Amino acid sequence: MGIPLLVSVVDDDESVRESLPDLIKEFGFAVQAFASAQEYLASDCLDLTRCLILDVAMPGMSGPDLVKELLRRGYRIPVIFITALDDASEQSQLRHFNAVECLMKPFSEAQLLKALSAALPLD
Repeated sequence: MGIPLLVSVVDDDESVRESLPDLIKEFGFAVQAFASAQEYLASDCLDLTRCLILDVAMPGMSGPDLVKELLRRGYRIPVIFITALDDASEQSQLRHFNAVECLMKPFSEAQLLKALSAALPLD
């Protein structure tokens, strides 16, 4: 068995950063959590991240703004957006940012696993 794929979680909500990594690890992935887009950009995880779980609305740099910056730097990482806002037009717009899925908080384990499976197809 190879090295687990890295999923990076970027969310300003501490409860999400504490609970989501445990669930992702149960699915068999490696995980790193970050409190802000700036913290993620300053990390050494950009080259290693195979999927980004990203809050849409964060102080400072938003989720879509982080994706724009990653694209500007040449990174095309599959993204699963998570949001508390139930806005269909926003969800449609997020598809333009490499979004594999946009999950409404709170989401189920099954929804997250389905989104991760779509983002990280197994060979």
